[in-house]
Amino acid sequence: MVSENEEQTPQQKADEHVERHGVLLRRSRRKVSRSHEQQKSCESQHRAERQQGNQPEEKVGKSINSQGTHKDLKGTTGQHRILPGERKKSCTECGKNFRRRADLINHERIHTGERPYECSQCGKTFTQSSALTRHQRIHTGDRPYECCECGKNFSDRSTLIQHQRIHTGERPYKCSECGKSFTDSSALIQHQRIHTGERPYKCCECGKNFTQRSTLITHQRLHTGERPYECCECQKNFSNCSALIYHQRIHTGERPYECCECGKTFTDSSTLVTHQRIHTGERPYECHECGKSFTASSTLVTHQRIHTGERPYECCECGKSFTQRSTLITHQRIHIGERPYICYECGKSFTDTSTLITHQRIHSGERPYECSECGKSFTQSSALITHQRIHSGERPYECSECGKSFTRSSALLYHQRIHKR
Repeated sequence: MVSENEEQTPQQKADEHVERHGVLLRRSRRKVSRSHEQQKSCESQHRAERQQGNQPEEKVGKSINSQGTHKDLKGTTGQHRILPGERKKSCTECGKNFRRRADLINHERIHTGERPYECSQCGKTFTQSSALTRHQRIHTGDRPYECCECGKNFSDRSTLIQHQRIHTGERPYKCSECGKSFTDSSALIQHQRIHTGERPYKCCECGKNFTQRSTLITHQRLHTGERPYECCECQKNFSNCSALIYHQRIHTGERPYECCECGKTFTDSSTLVTHQRIHTGERPYECHECGKSFTASSTLVTHQRIHTGERPYECCECGKSFTQRSTLITHQRIHIGERPYICYECGKSFTDTSTLITHQRIHSGERPYECSECGKSFTQSSALITHQRIHSGERPYECSECGKSFTRSSALLYHQRIHKR
């Protein structure tokens, strides 16, 4: 023991406290012992205490009033926690270790497929009660987490933290392959599958594989016809929640994502990221067949269908098939006569929003796509790409009959009529 005027070390404080608690002293000595027999005895006692609802370590920490002692004693007992054999709560399927049994139980549900927590509103099931609680906020409309920057509300704290990175510019998760960084770890994991080629989620209907479980679920709705998300403004239904959110911005006019280079605004963050590559010149997605690169992974996937000949989206009216679902939807409006996108300047209507946007540039005079070689500007990015082939000499569309090549696919189609005469 040291005098009251003399400064005590954290360990001395802990020892002094333990002396005043005889039972706890014996327990503490057992904890720090390196003897295998004593360790096993300690583990047995801990198990018995947990079954009785006691938390001996916690009581030690709570009963200490001296400043700093709680942390120091936790540090001492923490050494015990990492002794070999103590925290090895291992998954029998994959060998992964966990500190807490509750975490192991939650993890094992990945292997067993058990989802014991069911939503009483829609029947959706979850592996954890916390995930069910977050999900139920979709039905209740409860969004308790507010962004102090823009006032936007969120149903869970993690989504708020991720959102706040839009304001701070923080992207803490970096890909070791290409250096691209992300606002959340799940986005990085999904991105890395571009490099590895991993597509772990398989559709049992058609055998198609996906990089994300959520994408598989959305895809499966093509087979089931399920469109559970309805717009309260126009009653249009969607197969996924994000598509509904983007759609609703047509009604609200909200375009929350702004390009810091040119001030252009967008309804979703992914479109902004893709747009910003116009300014940076970044084209990270390369076709392994022809070497052509793209600003968006979806554009690469669509492009690759030129090589494979795949046209998975078929019109039930006329049997015509398409490489993109959006092209099919636009095409189907020919049959039903729907032209939902109206120009407020002249009243002209269009089957798709991109054609409306391009048309509106006639009125505004906007030509946002400029050639870096000659300064000529265009209303559409596709027109700029075609124009740039004059400078590069690229002629990617080749006639299989005579080998003649063209800068535009339309020019190739026109040429091929010569052979059909």
